[in-house]
Amino acid sequence: MVRSWAKVVQTAMEFGLQGGITCDSINSMRTMRQDHGIVKERLVQGLALAMLLLMGLYAVAGPSGLIAWGENQHLLEQQRAKLASMKLERDHWKNRVKLLDPKNADPDLAGELLRSNLNVARSDEMVMLLH
Repeated sequence: MVRSWAKVVQTAMEFGLQGGITCDSINSMRTMRQDHGIVKERLVQGLALAMLLLMGLYAVAGPSGLIAWGENQHLLEQQRAKLASMKLERDHWKNRVKLLDPKNADPDLAGELLRSNLNVARSDEMVMLLH
């Protein structure tokens, strides 16, 4: 309900507030309401800014951020190098297994394994012990 200034002043005089309500006091009430709105708006803006900063920090330093991405690339290169060496070792062992196939064993490899694992030697071989 909107009142005119004259009615506001007349009502104030009826209650014994002679000159108690002035334009400044009405404006200060409006300013208080506006200040409350400004404070609320600034609070919302501050929270929004804080959330944006948090998301930016998470994008740079989080578990899947830019820093972690660089570290993950380095680890990936290390794992690829390790995988390449393991593939070479696997190929070496595949070849050894192929050479030890019971149907078609390599005689040189079989003799080498017998001498090293079972300490077996032929009669025409001489064993020399080195201390």
